Amino acid sequence: MKLAALFSLLLALTLQAADKPVNVPGLKQDIEFAKEGDVSLTLDAFVPEGTGPFATCILVHGGGFTKGDKQTFITPLFEPLAKAGFTWFTVNYRLAPQHQWPACADDVASAIQWVKAHAAEYKVDVKHIAIIGESAGGHLVSWAGVMGTSETRVAAVVPIYAPHDLGVQVKKRGALGGLGGLIGTEELNDAAWKKLADISPIHFIKPGLPPFLQIHGDADTTVPHSQSVNFEAKMKAAGNACDLITIPGGGHGMGGWAKLNSNYAAQMIEWLRKTLK
Repeated sequence: MKLAALFSLLLALTLQAADKPVNVPGLKQDIEFAKEGDVSLTLDAFVPEGTGPFATCILVHGGGFTKGDKQTFITPLFEPLAKAGFTWFTVNYRLAPQHQWPACADDVASAIQWVKAHAAEYKVDVKHIAIIGESAGGHLVSWAGVMGTSETRVAAVVPIYAPHDLGVQVKKRGALGGLGGLIGTEELNDAAWKKLADISPIHFIKPGLPPFLQIHGDADTTVPHSQSVNFEAKMKAAGNACDLITIPGGGHGMGGWAKLNSNYAAQMIEWLRKTLK
């Protein structure tokens, strides 16, 4: 077999495997938590054995706001959370460019409200809910954290390599990229810069926020590690608790961290147990 053909076959097999749902024993799949127009929003739920209620995590996938679903990108966290005895949910949200901001943020808020409303059914301890997201999902959980209301407030937030300042991201790229579909324009004008600032969590930090744990590789070329450093500094300046786990040599994506022998998942579990008590 020629090298090019072999590469194509391996790539196809990799993509095919990535499309398959992660097999977690006991995972309840495709539960509708909201309906927006003709879009059914669904989540998967894992509930530990025992009487509960259990500390709970809501997971939000990444994908640049334009791709991905509840069974992609965020999946490395499924097994660690299940083994640690958390109830957890992984959720879908509406994607750009078909759905512009604030659709994705509204969907995460709806998921939080749904989890609270169905606490008894899924053994959820409503006073001990954490939201965890990676990449674009990290942005969304941070947004939920800084903008939380009495209905959507959570006890802890874990953004993983999150773009907290979208203006910085666009300046780094020199173009809007997928963010154009999110904010409804491809023209990088004054209105676009304002919109980017208006939906960046770093600009809405205030005292009294729930504790945050950030996780970020220092070799990330997609979302610079400095995004998390700057967010941590602003959080602490406002009197909030904010920790940062740095993955030495870590790029963008938890999947690659396994090769670095990182114990980030164990550190996250330890932090969640301490924070959620």
